[in-house]
Amino acid sequence: MIEFLTTYMAPIMFASLVIVLLLGYPVAFALAFVGLTWGIIGIEIGLFQPTLFQALPDRLFGIMGNDTLLAIPFFTFMGLILERSGMAEDLLDTIGQLFGPVRGGLAFAVVVVGALLAATTGVVAASVIAMGLISLPIMLRYGYDRSMATGVIAASGTLAQIIPPSLVLIVMADQLGRSVGDMYKGALVPGLILTSIYLGYVALAAFLKPNWAPALPKEVRTLGSGVTSLLVTLAAAVAVGFLADWWLGNTHGAEIWAAAIAVLFAYVVAVANKALGLKLLSRLAQQVVIVLIPPMALIFLVLGTIFLGVATPTEGGAMGAVGALALAASKRKLNFEITKQALDATTKLSSFVLFILIGARVFSLTFYGVDGHKWVEHLLTSLPGGQLGFLIVVNLLVFILAFFLDFFELAFIIVPLLAPAAEKLGIDLIWFGVLLGINMQTSFMHPPFGFALFYLRSVAPRMPYVDKITGQTLAPVTTGQIYWGAVPFVFIQIIMVCLALGFPQMVMHYKGSGPKIDPSTINIVVPPVGGIPGLGGAPAGPNFGGPNFGGPPPGLGGPPPGLGGPPPGLGGGAPAPAPAAPQGIPGLTAPPPGLAPAAPAAPAAPAIPGLTAPPPGLGGPAPAPQQ
Repeated sequence: MIEFLTTYMAPIMFASLVIVLLLGYPVAFALAFVGLTWGIIGIEIGLFQPTLFQALPDRLFGIMGNDTLLAIPFFTFMGLILERSGMAEDLLDTIGQLFGPVRGGLAFAVVVVGALLAATTGVVAASVIAMGLISLPIMLRYGYDRSMATGVIAASGTLAQIIPPSLVLIVMADQLGRSVGDMYKGALVPGLILTSIYLGYVALAAFLKPNWAPALPKEVRTLGSGVTSLLVTLAAAVAVGFLADWWLGNTHGAEIWAAAIAVLFAYVVAVANKALGLKLLSRLAQQVVIVLIPPMALIFLVLGTIFLGVATPTEGGAMGAVGALALAASKRKLNFEITKQALDATTKLSSFVLFILIGARVFSLTFYGVDGHKWVEHLLTSLPGGQLGFLIVVNLLVFILAFFLDFFELAFIIVPLLAPAAEKLGIDLIWFGVLLGINMQTSFMHPPFGFALFYLRSVAPRMPYVDKITGQTLAPVTTGQIYWGAVPFVFIQIIMVCLALGFPQMVMHYKGSGPKIDPSTINIVVPPVGGIPGLGGAPAGPNFGGPNFGGPPPGLGGPPPGLGGPPPGLGGGAPAPAPAAPQGIPGLTAPPPGLAPAAPAAPAAPAIPGLTAPPPGLGGPAPAPQQ
């Protein structure tokens, strides 16, 4: 039995975790319980030493000192303040008026507002609840199919999972050990493509089933027409942006600054038109610009500064929180009660995340202690198909687990086990993280456990009710209608995962388009330094008064006396006259009398220890007569 436990401890631990989770215990405590229990069992059977748990305090302090996780409360607080400031209501009303004449216009407005809220809040619950409270009664009032309406609201709210500044991407970057900024850059294009596919589905459904998504009646469109004026304003803003981009030239982040200047130009024109009554814009164009620009400015404040490298994601989240407070104050919606509610919800969500992370660290300590990571890595890297086979199996696994676990649980339990195998197979971890992020988005829409469906169920009418505007009695929204409405969008998510898998460049653009250098091809050659002539080095060049770098010291430009040829008296003839040694250099004095070579009128040579001339009587010349 002990041998069996020792051999198969890792899979037994994982299976026991699944069982405890299915029993309904809270995830954080289930993780910690399984980790500690099997850790004690492993110590008792001698699998590892009790000192293993000495690493646990370091892991907990590592979580407490992780600056990246600070972005979670900042972005959560920002989203909750914006949701309570009435921004979502203003956006839905204005964009609904803009798309009102089009069949399915309200559904288009919900998708667009969902993307904007995702880029400003990053909180799924806030987006789904806000749009469920505001847009669902309007859609039901004007005859939208209930499954269509609920599906669009739930799916658009989950865009906050993949469009930066997403909490999922922050957690994913932390677990994969990669930059949050790179993760944001990599996820931006897939998020926009997914939004476009949602819009395409709404357009197709409205075309094939006109009674599912009718246009708004003309009497409801209180802002009137004026799309031409809006298009002219947009064209003028684009022209200003191009001019700004040309003027900025090669400035770092010129495109982002040019876009900011274009948006500011449109906003100034709309505000001036409203304040001064200039009649330059139609009422619709004026309202659209004034309502859309503040959240877009907040997006630039958060994402623009991150992409420009001006701020880290944590600093960007802090600026976004301050910007949300300023935006709510400008609408006269900021008060103590709203701030207290936002802080309360932020504290609960942040504590929830950190407790799960602490439980995951306790579990992983024991799991890694029994080499569970090696077992998982070997299991996944030995799959047929290489990288593609690994990615397909992993995405299927995450898709199935998303029926039962939410994205925080998946990110803290599954991703740390998958990352080493992905890196060993040579898969870019940013691409891998975005793929899993898109896949985990389905965890909010999976019937019957999708959290977005629960959020929508909490605000959708359960009983027949009387509409406040029309006075008609409307039927309730059933749970089955909410579930069936989410099914098409789950398939869209699968299509998006396949697109990201087949076209990795939509994520890999985060690396930029600059020249790439392979570190393995770098060859560093150190140039030779001047040596001592006669001993393998090159002769020193002339020195015109400057310091002598690389050459021999003065007076050492040739071989010492007696070493330039055969010894005197052995057929080599008289030695050549030696150059005079420079005066005033320590250690380069003349030889003592009686040890100098016999060359008449030759100047004294420098004395170098061990390299002196032979003494008299050993083949050298006789000493010079003393004066």
